[in-house]
Amino acid sequence: MVFGIKVAHSLPGRTRFYMPKQLEISHIETWLRSFPGVYSASYNQVTGSLLIYHHITLSLYNLKSFIYKYKHTLKQATYSWKKAIPILACGTIFLVNWYLQRSSYPAIVKAVSYWLSTLTAISTSYEVIKDGIVHVLKEQRGNANTLTAASIFASLYMKNPGSALIITLMSTISELLTDYTSEQTKHYIHSVLKLDVSYAWRVKEKGVEEKVLVEDIQVGDQIVVFTGEKIPVDGIIIEGNGTADEASITGEYMPREVSGGDNVYAGSVLQSGHLTVTVEKIGEDTSLSKIIKLLEEAQDKRAPIQNIADTVAEKMVPVSFGLALLTFFFTRNLNRAMSMLVIDFICGIKLSTATALYASIGRAAKEGAIVKGSDHIEKMSKLNTVILDKTGTITEGAPVVQQVIAAEGFNQEDVIRLAAAAEKNSTHPIADAIIKQAKDWNILIPIRDNNTQVETTVGKGISTWLNGKKVVVGSLRFMNELKIKTTTLLQQMQNDENVIYVAYDQTLVGVVSIFDKIRSGMHRAVHNLRHQGINDIIMLTGDKRTVAREMARRLKLNWYHAEALPEDKASYVKRYGRTGTVMMVGDGINDAPALAHAHVGVTMGAKRTDIASEASDVIITSDNPEMLSELVGLSRKTMNIIKQNFVATFAINGIAILFGALGIFSPIVGAAIHNAATIGVVINSARILWLGRESNESQILRSA
Repeated sequence: MVFGIKVAHSLPGRTRFYMPKQLEISHIETWLRSFPGVYSASYNQVTGSLLIYHHITLSLYNLKSFIYKYKHTLKQATYSWKKAIPILACGTIFLVNWYLQRSSYPAIVKAVSYWLSTLTAISTSYEVIKDGIVHVLKEQRGNANTLTAASIFASLYMKNPGSALIITLMSTISELLTDYTSEQTKHYIHSVLKLDVSYAWRVKEKGVEEKVLVEDIQVGDQIVVFTGEKIPVDGIIIEGNGTADEASITGEYMPREVSGGDNVYAGSVLQSGHLTVTVEKIGEDTSLSKIIKLLEEAQDKRAPIQNIADTVAEKMVPVSFGLALLTFFFTRNLNRAMSMLVIDFICGIKLSTATALYASIGRAAKEGAIVKGSDHIEKMSKLNTVILDKTGTITEGAPVVQQVIAAEGFNQEDVIRLAAAAEKNSTHPIADAIIKQAKDWNILIPIRDNNTQVETTVGKGISTWLNGKKVVVGSLRFMNELKIKTTTLLQQMQNDENVIYVAYDQTLVGVVSIFDKIRSGMHRAVHNLRHQGINDIIMLTGDKRTVAREMARRLKLNWYHAEALPEDKASYVKRYGRTGTVMMVGDGINDAPALAHAHVGVTMGAKRTDIASEASDVIITSDNPEMLSELVGLSRKTMNIIKQNFVATFAINGIAILFGALGIFSPIVGAAIHNAATIGVVINSARILWLGRESNESQILRSA
């Protein structure tokens, strides 16, 4: 038996299962017939027998998995209905009892109604009562459920089951709202990012295409993707071209033109064209699966404000019991004392705080940012300093060759040819510029000795071997360390150019100046960050000082640190972090140490590396730098809403407690006011997720 499903027998193309007898026939049969390779499905509800005719290549495990998925979906729907039962039961019984007790019905009818109300109050709040009592026995202190259980029993002791029903009814509603917001966040993530592809077209020998289940695709296979289909794997295009919508992966709403040699990602939609793709990543290894996993894990990471809310809530339990005892001592009125129990500060504080943070993570996901935990939402609201890496963050990360100067005895083609030989397998933006220049000049890139691997010295340069001699490409510092003379060309370069040096056999071949434009939207991002009160915006770069100074001047940054190695970047981040909360923004391997040491590490851009993404706390999937200021705005709005909820909870419940102690209203009214306030602050938190669905999102995040 697997997944709780028993296999009666299995023959090639014919399988019978035994399943629970309470399943609905039409639903299970329709579900199974939608599965690729299933020809027919027949379910006998009397015997619980499910007979399936299918393609002989369809594995038993895949069938079981698909049936289990149906059962899980059914279980989730049943669970949702079960959560709503207490609301329906309490609401109905409360209204019936209220009507009967105020009417001229016989005493026996009223007695039955009274006892029915009492039993309903206890049965629908059984789990709450149980948790409240067990927590006291195990921890020797009460929690929110202890207080709720006490108020329910106090209501019943005073022969007022209506109060108990109202307490259960409205507390269940507020919890459902919190669950709803959390589920909406998960639902949004899955609806936007889900792969939702059951099969793929695999290329067999001699180019024959066969339709197979996605689960059967292996790394190294070749698949074909047609117009309108979702790409089911991460891979590289080996043939064809088209237009791919990659919004769910990169956050870019403009479709991308793709052709041979380009990477494509699972979850992207091929809007037009025809592609043959070599599979590189499948299943949980794809970028899409990693994004979903990160977002789901984010909701489990608690923010400090949540811990504060829980601590305050826990400390208010004995306060509520103490107020009840004091009120009874001074007034000798059990009704007034009970008002101290039915009105508390716990639910509103805990539920609204969790809801606001869940909603904020969901909202960020909607905008194309993966926040790995709610603690990062709180940290972003307190930022003092933002540190930006230059290449690929401030700039587009797609530099072009601006100038090539050859040393004596060499020409420009020699410089690019040797540089390309070293850089051709690198993912660095400068390598892209050199390879592009080689293609533009129709230069044949030589093959390294016996496919010798490239040795990378992070932050300095790279080296390899060609015809038995060493090729070195990198910075002036790298050349000096290797004792390669460079003085003859230094005076020929412009001071504000980004220069790399190319050497062969310990001889300087030439220099290449690289130009990289400031990313579109970066000026506005810096302006918006300053508008949000972040005064220190710093740039870190491995480039030389003249280049960094000019870039900082153009963007009106506070300061810059040039010629910084990865360890230098980490040191600068730690130094600024001693005086305030620091956000570091980068995209490459050399940024990973700095990202890890920042209070909030952010990777940005479609070309970000896996190492940088792992080291960061927030991943912005698009190349839009304005998302930085929008995330800060969202975080601050979230924390403001949490503060609003704290104030509203204490003010409304404080007044209700005072009125209850003075006997101005009854416990049932107090319970209604308290729970209505809880529902109100939960809705106030949830609006982070709801607002702006029909409006411009950038404006919504700044004004919500």
